[in-house]
Amino acid sequence: MARASATATAPSAWPSRRLRRIFCLDDFETAARRFLPRPLFGYVAGATENNVTLTDNRAVFDEIGLMPRVLVDVSARSQETTLFGRRYAAPFGIAPMGIAALMGYRGDLALARAASRANIVNVMSGSSLIRLEEVAAAAPESWFQIYVPNESPRVAALVDRIAAAGFETLVVTVDSSVVPNRENNVRAGFKTPLEPNLSLLWQGMIHPFWVFEVFLRTLIRHGMPCFENNQAEKGVPIVSRTVARDFSGRERFDWAELDRVRERWRGTLVLKGILNPEDARRAREHGADGIIVSNHGGRQLDGVPSPMRVLAAVKAAAGDMPVMIDSGFRRGTDILKALALGADYVFIGRPFNYAAAVAGEAGVDHAIALMMAELKADMGLIGINRLAEMGPEFLFGQGWWR
Repeated sequence: MARASATATAPSAWPSRRLRRIFCLDDFETAARRFLPRPLFGYVAGATENNVTLTDNRAVFDEIGLMPRVLVDVSARSQETTLFGRRYAAPFGIAPMGIAALMGYRGDLALARAASRANIVNVMSGSSLIRLEEVAAAAPESWFQIYVPNESPRVAALVDRIAAAGFETLVVTVDSSVVPNRENNVRAGFKTPLEPNLSLLWQGMIHPFWVFEVFLRTLIRHGMPCFENNQAEKGVPIVSRTVARDFSGRERFDWAELDRVRERWRGTLVLKGILNPEDARRAREHGADGIIVSNHGGRQLDGVPSPMRVLAAVKAAAGDMPVMIDSGFRRGTDILKALALGADYVFIGRPFNYAAAVAGEAGVDHAIALMMAELKADMGLIGINRLAEMGPEFLFGQGWWR
């Protein structure tokens, strides 16, 4: 398989060198652990409290086996799929990830451009450090994920800004009304905004590649990164001694507020963070066009199940709405298992963030290519040519998902 080449947005030599030993998505995490300062790696890798949900997001895939068919002509395999009337090259895309531009240089743009080239979905995070208008101009087919602000007028202003930028799909995160107990981030030394201190200085000194390739490069070319898209107006700097990031008021976000968002937003509306089948029913009743079954990668309420455990029930409740899923996906076989249980599309988060950190756009290109190649091989080994052929009859195990 040909490796992704470096792009004009990154130095020409180092991406290919760093990608020589990257053979699967998990390898990006190992490389990112070396490259990123401890607080930043801890932010991406970390979850909440005892990591029960984070662990279950991976453990669930070991409980579901695959039952292949043999002597099937699989020479015409295609992993293309259709979502909201658009044809995509693969059934997986890039989940929204906050402050990606602090992990890799211009991270949100790297993710969006790579996804656009590969013709897969990229969801830009509302907690991003690059203006949403810039990403929309570079990759207009991107989706935008919103954390609903704390006052209705601010909600309206932000929704109008997103629409004016040209985004056609709005992803409303619905599982983040309260700040979770991410004590693991505190132990790693991470909080937002980042507070300058001796520990942060030391981390910079022992991670010089990140300092020069990401932080100083960003600072010199674009100034201090800020939270650009939490509100309609420019947000606070990522590094500050005095300003706290504003999460207040999300406790009031309810179905009535969602109705106001739906009334204002004329494009496709997706709700992200659904686990309960009853919420899937209500989402359809309140005008959602699709849902993402998600536990936020284990980063919100600890102890909730993996989305895979509730996928079949949520799918049954969702009717004809597209049902997407994220949290814990790392392999082509993971994606096939989700499709067999009724998922229409899969989103992957942390590995693509690591890929952008390690090698910029070239890293994201490489991660996408790895997953596409892996999925194509897995389709052949299980005995299908089209993703629509993948059903529960290909699954083996305790059968708790039926």
